[in-house]
Amino acid sequence: MPELPEVSAYLDAFRERIVGEVLQGVRLRSPSLLRTFDPPLSAAAGRTVREVGRMGKRIVWSLDGDLHLVVHLMVTGRFHRRRPGTALPKKHAHASFDFADASYFLTERGKQKKASLHLVQGAEALAALDPGGLEPLEASPEAFAAALRRENRTLKRALTDPRILSGIGNAHSDEILWQAGLSPVQRTGNLDDDELERLRVATVDGLLEWTARLAGENAGRFPEKITAFHPAMAMHGRYGEPCPRCGDPVQRIVYAERETNYCATCQTGGRLLADRAFSRLLREDWPRTLDELENHLNERRSPSVDGDPAQDAAP
Repeated sequence: MPELPEVSAYLDAFRERIVGEVLQGVRLRSPSLLRTFDPPLSAAAGRTVREVGRMGKRIVWSLDGDLHLVVHLMVTGRFHRRRPGTALPKKHAHASFDFADASYFLTERGKQKKASLHLVQGAEALAALDPGGLEPLEASPEAFAAALRRENRTLKRALTDPRILSGIGNAHSDEILWQAGLSPVQRTGNLDDDELERLRVATVDGLLEWTARLAGENAGRFPEKITAFHPAMAMHGRYGEPCPRCGDPVQRIVYAERETNYCATCQTGGRLLADRAFSRLLREDWPRTLDELENHLNERRSPSVDGDPAQDAAP
């Protein structure tokens, strides 16, 4: 899912290309994308884009007449720049935003179509779409601590809740927690002041670093390859690979369609966190530490006592 750094890369590109330009129209292929009806989408045609901005993980184009186009890319939604008037492809394309010098396709891969488009008028209607999370790059230490302590949540859930913090999702929360040396399942109510400040610094430094990195990688071009995983990430998407800090293998927790990656040595004192599916399967055999996990794997690799390979085969 595009998060604050990835959305910022889109915003940089749009500021260079569409601010001050007239949106000629929107070609809508997927009616389910549009979540509003008043004003009608046709009202945006012929309006000049005055400003582009971010609301959490949403991209906002502010047009003449106090109209605002708000796009949430969700998990697999992406923008692509094409020649003006290019026909929309039959697969994956939701809509095209047409300007004189280019058309910007909004696509979404996957069977579940979750991306959304709102057209609203006025500051009040725009504010109603804001989940209200604190902007982490603007928050004082006191405000950051108050937001995290407002509810007693796991750190992973707190960082990714748009009502608590704005713009952070699954990928960057993994990176932030690893940088801060904190467990994803530690409760916010159990953090002391030093841990909270360490988390805030890791959040700010991580988001700024990735925003700058993506800006540099996409300088002078439209960001066509925004993904939820970047090869330079330390934790996210690195299950089984060595931790850049200690060298021990990156672990994971899988829940529904979401995976949390962490380093047991750097973040949980060597304790393995129970994966809902795998730990229920193994029950009392679930390894609790990295040493137990290594012993478990070694036992699976070792031959049987009598050397009969049939006894070593999985049932």
